[in-house]
Amino acid sequence: MKKQALLTVAFAATLLVTGCKLIKTSDYNTMAGKSGEAADTDKISSLIKDTFDSKLVPLVSSKAVDLNALSSALKSGLDDAGGKLGGLRIGGAGGSWNFAVKGNAKVLEVDRQSKAGAIKIDTDGDGKADAVLQVGPVVKGTALRDFAPFYDFSQFRDQIEFAKLGRSLNEAALAKIPALGGDLTGKTITFSGVVALRSASDPILVMPVTVDVAP
Repeated sequence: MKKQALLTVAFAATLLVTGCKLIKTSDYNTMAGKSGEAADTDKISSLIKDTFDSKLVPLVSSKAVDLNALSSALKSGLDDAGGKLGGLRIGGAGGSWNFAVKGNAKVLEVDRQSKAGAIKIDTDGDGKADAVLQVGPVVKGTALRDFAPFYDFSQFRDQIEFAKLGRSLNEAALAKIPALGGDLTGKTITFSGVVALRSASDPILVMPVTVDVAP
């Protein structure tokens, strides 16, 4: 008993000297989690502020191919289209091909009822939808992040933080396109954005970075 008491006193004295504080594992995880989320938000917000308008939009603009050209090239296969049109493949064989695209289109239908809002567009004048502009708030994929080489996974803590960047870029893009807030049905638009495809038969979902409405 005396030995145990002496050990307890010694341990307490050590804590006083070193300034240590005992924290339960659950409390530590909670504190670390809040700190990590706050740090992620600040880091990603700053990165998007520094790169979206100055780097990402110019990159998409410079690399964009006409959406009709992509649709035509896909008839020969996705890999063939990727090679000919400057697509960027993520994840090696079997990974998605990412293409910067642009075009003029007539808006056929606007769906804002579902969380995955969508604008169906006709780019070749046949009266049928050729692609969909994603308008959120739920957006599929991380095409904007994956197309830009300056968003490097090695600069992020882990896959979770990198995924947050993808979602934040989508949100930033939609927030920067005022035209998406109006009634576009029947109107003619000019757009640019990025498409991610895993097969030539995938639906073409454009994550837009610019949308302008014709007068």
